[in-house]
Amino acid sequence: MQGKNRIGTGIEYLDRILGGLFIGDNVVWHDDAGSLASVFCLNFIRASAAQGRPIIYVSFDRSPRNLLDKLGDLAEDRLLTILDCFTFGKGAGSDIFLKFYEDSQPDTGCRIVRMEDPKDIHSFTKAFYDLHATMKQDVRFVFESITGMQELWGGEDKMASFYAHSCPRLYELNTIAYWILEKGAHSPRLKAQINQIAQVVIDLSVKRGSTYLSIVKAEKRELDTFNRPFSYWSKGLIVTFEDEGKGSPRGNLGARLKELRIKRSFSQTELARLVGVTPSTISQIEGNLIYPSLPALLKMAEILSVEVSSFFQETGAKKNRFIFPAKDASRIKFNNMPERAVTGRLLIPVDLEAGAEPYLIEIAPDSSLQSHFFMHKGDEMGYVISGSIKVTLGNATYVANKGDLIYLSAEMPSSWINEGAVTARLLWIKIR
Repeated sequence: MQGKNRIGTGIEYLDRILGGLFIGDNVVWHDDAGSLASVFCLNFIRASAAQGRPIIYVSFDRSPRNLLDKLGDLAEDRLLTILDCFTFGKGAGSDIFLKFYEDSQPDTGCRIVRMEDPKDIHSFTKAFYDLHATMKQDVRFVFESITGMQELWGGEDKMASFYAHSCPRLYELNTIAYWILEKGAHSPRLKAQINQIAQVVIDLSVKRGSTYLSIVKAEKRELDTFNRPFSYWSKGLIVTFEDEGKGSPRGNLGARLKELRIKRSFSQTELARLVGVTPSTISQIEGNLIYPSLPALLKMAEILSVEVSSFFQETGAKKNRFIFPAKDASRIKFNNMPERAVTGRLLIPVDLEAGAEPYLIEIAPDSSLQSHFFMHKGDEMGYVISGSIKVTLGNATYVANKGDLIYLSAEMPSSWINEGAVTARLLWIKIR
């Protein structure tokens, strides 16, 4: 997505299957149970806070006290503003809710703004745009929820009109907004209208006691994960997907092919073109619905720079090796970054399971990258081998010269710029 910065959702595996978030995205969560989207919103808030970005949490369904309990430590962020549309909305100005403002409020760090007339759409719209105008950088929104807004405003037509006007405006204002919608509370017509306007639509469902996430829409992304149900579970703020970590079926060909393809940054369409088959064939192989022909299997191994046996064995089978020649390094692509500006190589075999992944990254002279190289939840570090590089982190910009070390924990740079006349070369390490 040219001209738009990419950021993380706060959940690494979701970033992998979604391609991360872009400034301007309106993300609609279709929630089957009414409570599934919460953990994804909280992780988004945590990621935004780590990047030093202002957040506006619009609450129609929870009292301020209840919302503070839900946010926990996240409420300590001084860049977080809660727009309370509950107290004089569904709370009807009851003394029990007004008492929160009369009592000495806890020093949570966040700011709480009470909306006096949330039933009036024009007053509400003015209130949150006025709040936005007081803030710097790209502002993040969480609207809890479309369902609560519709109930207060008395009809789908009013909700649809508000969303149709607000969503494009928020996009132009370089915000990212999460919108929560309870699937069973709205007509198919309204859901279709909302989906059409949103940049990203994610469905959360419960089937036979298990929870699933499906990406219904993600504009300007070439994904092979659309409309595929991903089983997951959550505990606290931790979201675990069945396909990740030790629980993934590494021993079967489909899962191994997908794992190796993703490490090389190939889409199913790209791999299919290089192998000489259709994208549907790659999809069916990864889903263990069919097996590839022997020529196709050999070609996939050649393209992915692995031995054929890697498709059938556990990762880490080469763990006894400790020297890897240059030929084992494989070129990788950086999604949404021009190849003329940045190139990279993974310095260990793509099928080696290691505690860290080393890369050689080269940024061409007079080049600017408007996002980070990776969507990675763990720590990262980089050593500048040659040249110099300017990196933007939060509100500040730093220059790293030859011999300098860069260390990232929760932070994610928003830009890398090589203003010099020589290529900037970095040894970059992702730590698991």
